[in-house]
Amino acid sequence: MPSLKVGLMGCGRIAQLVHLPVLTHLTDVELVALAETDPRCLEKARHLVPKVVMFDRYEKILQMKEVEAVIICLPNDLHAEAAIASLQQGKHVYLEKPLATSLEQGRSVLEAWQNTQLVGMIGFNYRFNPLYRVTQQHLKAGSLGKLLGGRSTFSTTGRNLPDWLQTRSTGGGVLLNLASHHTDLIRFFFGQEVQEVFASLRSLHSEQDSAMLQLKLSDGLIVQSFFSISSVEEDRFEVYGQTGKLSVDRYLSLCVKMDAPTLESIRFRQLVHGLKSLVHIPYLLKKIRAPSHEPSYREALTHFIMASRAHRPAAPDFYDGFRSLMVIEAAEHSARTGRPVTIPDFAV
Repeated sequence: MPSLKVGLMGCGRIAQLVHLPVLTHLTDVELVALAETDPRCLEKARHLVPKVVMFDRYEKILQMKEVEAVIICLPNDLHAEAAIASLQQGKHVYLEKPLATSLEQGRSVLEAWQNTQLVGMIGFNYRFNPLYRVTQQHLKAGSLGKLLGGRSTFSTTGRNLPDWLQTRSTGGGVLLNLASHHTDLIRFFFGQEVQEVFASLRSLHSEQDSAMLQLKLSDGLIVQSFFSISSVEEDRFEVYGQTGKLSVDRYLSLCVKMDAPTLESIRFRQLVHGLKSLVHIPYLLKKIRAPSHEPSYREALTHFIMASRAHRPAAPDFYDGFRSLMVIEAAEHSARTGRPVTIPDFAV
């Protein structure tokens, strides 16, 4: 089977750190075209892939008949229009999150994708992180007994953000850019939909740069989450059950930590955990070698390439992107009104 010919739309920071290094080292894929409006970003990309055709507009990639699939890394407010245009030209699409900046736009993407035989994959790459896959397995197996609650934190430093990331109207804010990942992972971990959201938002250094969410799942389980793009680097989950606690830190953990209920048991497990640290060296090496020290990027793009070549569905797909967007818009509505928002009612 010949290599999949791919076009990359957007050559900004994430594309330079992740997508270009991954695509140029994957087998069964040929990167044939790039598009970027910023001449400085395009020049940096040129040093990484000097033989690839380069354009100043993403639409020009869609005119290339040989391009079979596209990876969209454009600013958030262009996601929906670029995805729809790509689908209309018969291209498989890997779309970095979010699916769109509004539910109305998201529905338009779904309409363009439905009833096609094309792959529509959303860039929730953290589902492919080995630590998070083990987390899902533990929760699915009932390792904690009856679940009582969960907490999560996802924050980044207040580094200089591009203008479009500082304003909600152009796709900025912490909800679309960080919380969207965790709202998807919560569905992935617990196998349930978020049914109610209560949220508060703050705008300190940029619009909607910090948020606190309380999410009620289908069975009544409560998950509390804090998000910020003006704080420290942290990405962490904790889940409490009747027979123990699970904790995992995407940046610092080498394995998923399982604690028993009593302090005495916790101390014993910590000792065993330290003695077994050498077992996790393979994952540590994989993490060190991965772009941005995050192995899930490569795994997610590999999944997309394989699905596109075989013309089979990929997950997470555009429906998953839409479900996450429903939670985000419900959170914004809750923050405006000061009341919990039931998502099925909000989505109608």
